[in-house]
Formats: sequence, C-alpha cells, structure tokens
Amino acid sequence: MENQAQRVIVDCLEATQPIGHMYVAVIDSGALEFISYADVRRLEEGRENREVEDYIGIQRELNKNREREIGKYVNLVDATFPNSIILSISSEHVTYDAKEKQLSIEYKDNVAKVLDGQHRIAGLRSYEGAEHTFQCIVTIYIDMELEDQAIVFATINKEQKSVSNSLVADLFAFAESRSPQKTCHNIARVLTKMPDSPFYKKIKILGTANNKESESITQDTFVKSLMKYISKDPQLDRDFYKRNKNKKDKKPEYAELKDENKLFLRRFFIDDDSDIEIAQSVWNYFYAVNEKWPKAWGIVQNNNILNKSTGFIALMKFFKDAYLKIGIADRVPSKEDFAAIFEPINLTEEDFNTQKYLPGTKGQSDLYNDLLKQSKIYN
Repeated sequence: MENQAQRVIVDCLEATQPIGHMYVAVIDSGALEFISYADVRRLEEGRENREVEDYIGIQRELNKNREREIGKYVNLVDATFPNSIILSISSEHVTYDAKEKQLSIEYKDNVAKVLDGQHRIAGLRSYEGAEHTFQCIVTIYIDMELEDQAIVFATINKEQKSVSNSLVADLFAFAESRSPQKTCHNIARVLTKMPDSPFYKKIKILGTANNKESESITQDTFVKSLMKYISKDPQLDRDFYKRNKNKKDKKPEYAELKDENKLFLRRFFIDDDSDIEIAQSVWNYFYAVNEKWPKAWGIVQNNNILNKSTGFIALMKFFKDAYLKIGIADRVPSKEDFAAIFEPINLTEEDFNTQKYLPGTKGQSDLYNDLLKQSKIYN
C-alpha cells in the first residue's frame, strides 16, 4: 500500500459473485480509519444514521464498551482481525487498474461507507504499535446499490452466530503460555475428573463423555466465577506471559492495594507452581458445602438450585468472604476451616428451591445475602 498525491494505492484481487464485482485488498489501519472516519463519527455523535440502517429500519449505535474492548485487544502481542472489513465506495473516489490489479482510493474523509467492521475500525484508533503496522483485510464494493448494501448488511447480522463461551474456555487448554484462562480451565478439568472431588462429573467440559445427567455447571460459569479472584484483566495477564515466556524470573504485578482482597488467589497464580493451591482451595471450600448439604449439592433435581448456576455463583461469591474471614496467608484453608464458616448457617436441604431462590441474578443475590447474614462473618 502506498500514498500518491493524496491517494491510497492498494494491491487487490477482483472477485465476481452473483451480487457483482468486489475487490479484496489490504489497507493500513491508519488509512482505513481516516477514509471511513466520517461514517463512524456520525454514529458516535448521533447526528444521523447510515443510509443502510435507515433503509432496513435498524439503528445500531457504536458501542463504547465494545470499542474499548477492541482498543485493548489490538495492543496484545497476538492481536489479529482475520475477517474482512466491508466497505462501499463511490466510483468518483476510486479507480481500478485491471492490468496492475490495483485500486487507487481518494485519501480524504467521508469516502468509504462501512457495511461491517465499525467497531474494529473504532478500536484501532487505540493501536499503539510503533514497530509494526496493523494491516486490515477489506472487501470493497464500488457503486453498490442501496438495496444491495442493505442485503449485505442484513445478511451479515442475520447469519453471524456467537461462539460458545465454554468453547472459548476449552480452547485455552491448547495455549503454550500461562494465562488466567488456562489456569481456570485446567482446574475445572481436574476437579470434574477426580472421583473424590466435590465437582466430580458436575462440570460440563466440552469433548468429554461424562455422565450428562450429573453435569449441572457449565465450564464457562466455573471459569468466570473463579477467574475474577485471580486477575482483574485476564487478557493483559495472558499478553504479559506470552511476551515474557522465556523470562521465567519476570512476574506480572501482584495487584493494586485496593484489589488485594478481591484478588485473594492472585498470589498463587503469579507463582507458576501454585495452581494446585488454587484448586485445593476451591476443593476444600466445596467439600465443606457438600458436607453441609450433601443432597442439595450432590443430586441434580429440577427444583434444586444449589448445584446449578444460581447456587454455584452465589457460593462462589461467598467463597471470597469465607476465605478472607479465615485469614490465612501461608497455607491453603482446610476443609475444617471452611466447615466452621458454614456451621452457623441454618439453611436446610429443602430451602434450595426455585420458589425461595429464583433462577438468575435475583436468586443468586438472595442466597448470597442469606449465607452472609447467617454465617455471622461480619458480626
């Protein structure tokens, strides 16, 4: 790609499909952001909607949280956008040289209309790579009819399917470098496989042949509930370990002072040999849960919430309070330590039903509050 007299020259391939011709090219992120900036700006300021979205009756504003997420992602060591960003450009702003297989695009604001990829473009504004450029694959339609723009826009948004969060967690097992995601995934696998574990055959691990009737907690739910006590920014931790995989003496920050209580398992994580302590802490805690309510935790029933997401998430939230109450810095709390925390709680096996604790966030909050109050941890 090169700039010539306020034009962007890109090598490209011309492809023909039923909808017409399109051009597949590679453009530096800075140039891409500039030529499509006006469209993104209108979305941000809300002054007008894109023609496509007017046409098909959709208003999709730029999601600032999504932009920030992508802005962080593009600065990771292994950031990539493998899918094409789709643009529509008028022929008054672009010419194609069939012999040289090049597109010459006028380098000015308000040239390229984004049909798909607005959040990726917005996130790339935060790219800080000084050593490397961030090039993007783009598919460009020239003089595309408004109706066809609407069809492309609608088709993309209709056909896109989200990836299972449990699948994402499972894929971290293949990572060579250390990360909070991989640690939590491995702990989930260990706890659900070991016969003496309080989680034996309870976690739905992808690609295993466990007894499906006993699996009541998803891998994603387990990983997320545990990871929040290990890292405040798992992506940055993963990025750190990948960048420093050959520097064994280099460790990520422990935590800011204000986060030390929240990240009470992080000290184990930053010690490469201490994932077992994290697993043992979870094991001992839920062993005490199983001892307290063996039927409600052990048996999967339609009206029982304790061993499903509602109960598990509430118990994991209470895990932090119990752990910090025990206040051990040099060893993993024992089963007996956790059992003493549960001893004053007078909830019975029959209390863990969907009438008392509604499935979802309300039930999780109500159960957590009852555990906290009855345990008298802060009395």
